[in-house]
Amino acid sequence: MTFLETILEELLQLFKREGIEANSDTDIIRKLDIRQSTFKELFANRQDMVLQVTRYDLEQQQHQQTIMLQKASNPVEEIMMILQDGIRRIREINPVYIADMQLYPEAWQVSMNYISENNQQVNAEILNRGVVQGYFRKDINLQLVTKIILEQFFMMVNPVVFPPNKYDLAEVFRSIYLYYVRGICTDKGGRLAEEFFANNNI
Repeated sequence: MTFLETILEELLQLFKREGIEANSDTDIIRKLDIRQSTFKELFANRQDMVLQVTRYDLEQQQHQQTIMLQKASNPVEEIMMILQDGIRRIREINPVYIADMQLYPEAWQVSMNYISENNQQVNAEILNRGVVQGYFRKDINLQLVTKIILEQFFMMVNPVVFPPNKYDLAEVFRSIYLYYVRGICTDKGGRLAEEFFANNNI
């Protein structure tokens, strides 16, 4: 891990715990235990800092997701692993972080683009294989289902729809996706989904 990656990792953990706006640049420099000159060399401004942290986070997520999906035995497990990972990630994040990131349009857009492009592609590939192998219903419209999954995520992170101080986002995530996945499974896929629920305490 490079020096910059170490700093980005520390910033990411700080943002997940406290949000972005809880700390001024001076606070961040103190918590990172680096010189102000070093901070300025690494980041052009606060927007650049948030953007770099966001890109680093997404790269890590993509890498971890690739490794995780290699352990799945079938498409149902793959979808369940993605959902389980999503629930875990949301539980680890202070809801303020998601709200704060929306104050940084470029970083927020990069994050939304990643979700749109990567997740839509991954979900479409998994669903297609699942249909071919008999785990998901053949009458589902793959393009529509992947679009619905994506739009449900955007709805979930919209603080107007689900204010973080009123709703547990991990529970919202669970309620939206787990029951939806059950609905697109065949009997064969449904049995595997139920097994996964039981064995993984989702």
